[in-house]
Amino acid sequence: MNSYTLVIYLSGIVVISYLYNIVSRKTRVPSVLLLLGTGIFLRNFFDGKLLPFDVISKGVETLGIIGLIMIILEAALDLNIRKDKLLMIGKAFSSALIILIFSSFFIAYLMNYMLKEPFVNCLIYAVPLSIVSSAIVLPSVDMLTPERKEFIIYEASFSDILGILFFNYLISVEQFTPLSGVMYAGNIILGTCLSFVVALVLIYLMSKITLHVKFFLMFAVLIGLYTIGKLLKLPSLIIILLFGLLVNNPALIRPKVLLKYINLDSFKKLGEQLKDITAETSFIVRTFFFLLFGYSINTAVLIEKDVLVIGSMIVVLLLIVRFTFLKYLNPKENPLPELLIMPRGLITILLFYNIPKVHTLVNFNQGILFFVILVTSFLMMIGLLFTKKDVVEEIESSDHHML
Repeated sequence: MNSYTLVIYLSGIVVISYLYNIVSRKTRVPSVLLLLGTGIFLRNFFDGKLLPFDVISKGVETLGIIGLIMIILEAALDLNIRKDKLLMIGKAFSSALIILIFSSFFIAYLMNYMLKEPFVNCLIYAVPLSIVSSAIVLPSVDMLTPERKEFIIYEASFSDILGILFFNYLISVEQFTPLSGVMYAGNIILGTCLSFVVALVLIYLMSKITLHVKFFLMFAVLIGLYTIGKLLKLPSLIIILLFGLLVNNPALIRPKVLLKYINLDSFKKLGEQLKDITAETSFIVRTFFFLLFGYSINTAVLIEKDVLVIGSMIVVLLLIVRFTFLKYLNPKENPLPELLIMPRGLITILLFYNIPKVHTLVNFNQGILFFVILVTSFLMMIGLLFTKKDVVEEIESSDHHML
């Protein structure tokens, strides 16, 4: 394949992904499912010979890291922190935390019983399977009412961050004791304080840089800080979250005296530009990540007995835990579509790549991972199809008037 042919293919993939977004808005079929399906089709059409699988594996892992950063930043730039929203934010945080914890332990007990593997290793595998993927949620919930959309975005973002912190704790300690928990909590608090300072410095630099090329410089710095933090075992994802939150909510900047060094009018314009560029970049990364991941899926394993049985039981557990908590949170409200909007995706895949060999489950079939991701994505599609037509028309009408 020569360079020109490669460029044509890459350009074509971006165009197709954009068309998938249009189709998704009209049909409510998540664009991520279409990308995964395209990847699966390409693998079968070319009999797995289009690209070497070691290249696919490394590409998925690398794009996953960049995609994680961009998607958390995109989510943070969409979140408005106001006093009248604190109750909703608290509910979203509680939902993400409680559902994550209960789902993780129930799935771990299931795998411990079915696979006869050590419980701690089962729990390490269970955590990624318990995280709601904001990479799939964010581009898929435009048709929901603003209140439901905001709750789901907060919940998915919190699920990503809490899931990663929980996973990192499990793989970083040798013995699970109250002391190790306290030390890890202290590490998080220290990381949060450092992240706040770093975020303020980045915001100051962003407001002062006069060159036109500044946003990808910010992205490079954020990616660098995240990877350095990972190597030092610091919760560096919080840097990304705080940076995005402070850019979109300058009123959160403390102490207030710092605001006099920032031109808020020009900074607001920069924030809007950053949102657009972040969304565009996330779209590109998401496109190639899910296409490559779809290509890596061997559909033959999806029909193996242990994959169907254990994968189905995991999905049922996820639904039971989610239904129970959502009904407790709002007993008088219909839990749909929130009940079914629980896709697993980028974070789940990325964390599976980071499971240390010492914690590997010998009897775990990788097809279970593929099965859970595909089924939960299909369930989200069904949940979105249950969204009332008049609500969708109202939102589309509102968007039309804004244009």
